[in-house]
Amino acid sequence: MLGFHSKTHLSQDNLPRNQLHSSSILEQQMLQIEKDPEASNTGEGSPGSSRVFVVRRDQDIYIQTLRKLFNESHGIFMGLQRSEEELAGKSRKAQLVQVSKNYRSVIRACMEDMHQAAVSTRDPALQGQYSTQVSILSAMELIWNLCEILFVEAAAAGPLLLRLLDWVRLHVCDVDSMVREVLSSENPSKHKLFWNVVDVFVLQGRMDEARHLLSKEVTANPTSMNMYKILDDLMKKMPMPTLGNTQTLTELELKWQHWHEECQRFLQDGTFASNPHMESICKILVGDEDAILEKKELMTTWYHFLVTRLLYSHPTVKPMELRFYAQSSMDLFLGGESSPEPLDMILMAAFEFEMHQVIKECSIVLSNWWFVAHLTDLLDHCKLLQSHNLYFGSNMREFLLLEYASGLFSHHSLWQLGVDYFDHCPEFGRVYLELHIERIPLNTEQKALKVLRICEQRQMHEQVRSICKIMAMKALRNNRLGSALSWSIRAKDAAFATLISDRFLKDYCERGCFSDLDLIDNLGPSMLLSDRLTFLGKYREFHRLYGEKRFPEAARLLLTLMTAHIAPCSFWMTLLTDALPLLEQKEIIFSAEQTYELMRCLEDLTAGNADKQKFQEDDVETTKVEMLRLALARNLARVIVKEGTVEGS
Repeated sequence: MLGFHSKTHLSQDNLPRNQLHSSSILEQQMLQIEKDPEASNTGEGSPGSSRVFVVRRDQDIYIQTLRKLFNESHGIFMGLQRSEEELAGKSRKAQLVQVSKNYRSVIRACMEDMHQAAVSTRDPALQGQYSTQVSILSAMELIWNLCEILFVEAAAAGPLLLRLLDWVRLHVCDVDSMVREVLSSENPSKHKLFWNVVDVFVLQGRMDEARHLLSKEVTANPTSMNMYKILDDLMKKMPMPTLGNTQTLTELELKWQHWHEECQRFLQDGTFASNPHMESICKILVGDEDAILEKKELMTTWYHFLVTRLLYSHPTVKPMELRFYAQSSMDLFLGGESSPEPLDMILMAAFEFEMHQVIKECSIVLSNWWFVAHLTDLLDHCKLLQSHNLYFGSNMREFLLLEYASGLFSHHSLWQLGVDYFDHCPEFGRVYLELHIERIPLNTEQKALKVLRICEQRQMHEQVRSICKIMAMKALRNNRLGSALSWSIRAKDAAFATLISDRFLKDYCERGCFSDLDLIDNLGPSMLLSDRLTFLGKYREFHRLYGEKRFPEAARLLLTLMTAHIAPCSFWMTLLTDALPLLEQKEIIFSAEQTYELMRCLEDLTAGNADKQKFQEDDVETTKVEMLRLALARNLARVIVKEGTVEGS
């Protein structure tokens, strides 16, 4: 079976030197033919059964509930590109952190919408699809938030732990439903989940909430009052880093060491020996890894274990020390029972500050390019990827943006977002845009005008001409001559404008009137595009002058069209026939010289052998010629008499 990957793996080993982003230039969909080999061997002459599938790239863009992700993140992306005046120092970092939070808020909003859709649908297949997308979006937010802490904000020792605690609380272990269940019971301390909730609060460093719950235990069990007061005091006094500059790391380490020794002393004295739950909490406070690992089911993930372990053993951990703690925490937590999942490897790469590995792994695992394209762009604005260029010509940021934008162009409306992404790829963006914009199906004139405006704004002259020619041909096939002429003028296509002008003239000869008068009346300088178009405009002007009874001006224009050879020879008889009413006016319109010119034109028309034979065989044409000769002779006689009378007087 012929296969087609939905996206290219971001690995230099997988890209040949001559590829040069060719994966995006390929068509956005292809046919996949699956043949049943057994069916083809059923007998001589029996046809094998085949199935044909349409295979699309970046299928996620067709999921309706993800439209918010693409649309709203586009606005954030454009805002980031427009912030040309780069703020310095802390102000710039704060701006970039806010941009990162904006991206995360869009991911979370989409996740909530998808969850709501999963709950409300009755279709099991759709429900499964929505649930899968919720899981993917949740993982995306988890990874993005960690990258924000480590790379964008680049939190220092002290505040780093606070950020990681917030990260764990937000993403890893949601205990709100468990807390509500315990607190809503008649006797919370007797609830089967009471100590689980207390443990979770302690594991996440939520000391105030843990102390509040423990107070319920004392109320129900006064005999544990002494132990409770000691444990409560230890939890209350626990030193924590602060986001401000109120204390130095050295001061924090000294306070924490003193507090840690105090906890160990109570533990060694057997203060909590009679209450296993409180003893377990005190062991967690002193950073006992075995005690923490006993709560594995409550933490559920190795990275929750990592943050808890750091909280109670090394709260002043430095960013570059994270890699060692992360690896050992994963090994301890998994314990050889299971292998790391792709998400684990991505998070591990982040803790090891391997940004490029994070991007590579995400590009392989995730089902579309949205995540890696926007994350890489943000990291590039943080000046973290400046030195990483791909050997086939583009940097990583541009490569991923090109892939993402190429996927958007396969969608009937999201392609408009892709245009802006291409605009901000300085090396290959223009080439990609030119290639993709030519593949947009121009289903309606409104869509064609939208595409045309995009091309004109970017001085893409070749694409402008191509679009106009396509639309002109479509209009001509539908016999919409006005629209066809308008498009050919925009394309500045003289040959096509001549062809359509001939169709207008032919239509006039058959019907005796012009269609699309507004367009022809307002051609302006555009009529100079071709001689035939000029003639069409001037001939329409002749009719307008005649309708306004401005006969002398109409006569001069008519004669000019013939003597200047602007009019096609095939149309001369029509022009001479148009002169008949002017020749028959009571007032003399044509002078003797003008009359002689008309006579010469008539003779030139009938002098050719082919035309002569035509006029002899066609009674109608013969009658026209005779009427014209008679009218011209009569007009000449009137002019000579009038001019002679004038000279005699």
